[in-house]
Amino acid sequence: MQQLPKLDLKNKVSAQEWQLRVDLAACYRLLQMHGWDDLIHTHISVCIPGTEHILINAFGLAFEEITASNLVKIDIKGNIIDKDCPFEINPAGFTIHSAVHEVRHDDICALHVHTNETIAVASVEEGLLPLSQYSMFALASMSYHDYEGLAVNDDEKLRLQNDLGDKNFMLLRNHGALTMGKTIGDAFMHMYDLTRACQIQLQVMATGMKPIYAPQSIIDGIKAQANIVHDGETGGQKAWPAMLRRVYRNDPTFAE
Repeated sequence: MQQLPKLDLKNKVSAQEWQLRVDLAACYRLLQMHGWDDLIHTHISVCIPGTEHILINAFGLAFEEITASNLVKIDIKGNIIDKDCPFEINPAGFTIHSAVHEVRHDDICALHVHTNETIAVASVEEGLLPLSQYSMFALASMSYHDYEGLAVNDDEKLRLQNDLGDKNFMLLRNHGALTMGKTIGDAFMHMYDLTRACQIQLQVMATGMKPIYAPQSIIDGIKAQANIVHDGETGGQKAWPAMLRRVYRNDPTFAE
């Protein structure tokens, strides 16, 4: 069995970068724990504030293998900063993440998944419907991007940026989902809401019964409420520490 290189960057990077590495590695582990991973594919990236550097997963590692130290630091062009880094990154995955990090400087984290539920809802003309409280959070800040094949062409980046705008949720048609956050915890909470919304929509539609849609006036009022829930004391700040504790209990090696 091939052994992964053993890396230890804890005392070789700034305290700010190390904490971001720990949070990002935890987020990868949480995706695996929730069944949102896709073998070695999809990505979560975070921009290190005050720099033009981005942390992302090494291509070829399963999410349960990702640690704070084996995350790869790159620039906005995808160049690896540490020339001694034994890993590479996925160029197709980085196209999406570089596009959003170029234009979304306050929202430092981008989380992208290929889950069955998000692909299914992204692949119907109606997209996400106002069928649950989870969907209200997403619909208050929802965007869509049409499928253009594997994300390897730089000319797709501008269209992706324009489609995303200032939204925190995106369904990529025939492809998956993307969420943005001012913190890693916020991006995770956004994806949690979007995933639950898609799951519930599919379950409601599978009943064959007539659904009840929430009115647009309710959706319009949710955005301010969502800001309190996910960026305030009851959301990102409270839920993320609990998620960190869950990952530590499951396997504390993520923080190495």
